[in-house]
Amino acid sequence: MTSTNFRPLHDRVVVRRVESEAKTKGGIIIPDTAKEKPQEGEIVAVGTGARDESGKVVPLDVKAGDRVLFGKWSGTEVKLNGEDLLIMKESDIMGVIA
Repeated sequence: MTSTNFRPLHDRVVVRRVESEAKTKGGIIIPDTAKEKPQEGEIVAVGTGARDESGKVVPLDVKAGDRVLFGKWSGTEVKLNGEDLLIMKESDIMGVIA
């Protein structure tokens, strides 16, 4: 999906989850049913920004391509073009992974 297919509004972002490892460090394979959903993802598309009290648009701190950490229950799961994605507000993002 490209950002031209879907553009989130205001201070929302579209995130693609990054798949977690299927093995532990010790080599134990984790079945899909026991895996927790990853809390790490890649920004696919961003909105234009939120408006402040004076009506001026404040741009977002994140951009497409950033790897981010977000809360366990953050966002709304959607399926766009056959791909499972999350739409969330920028405030649900805890930080950018450098």
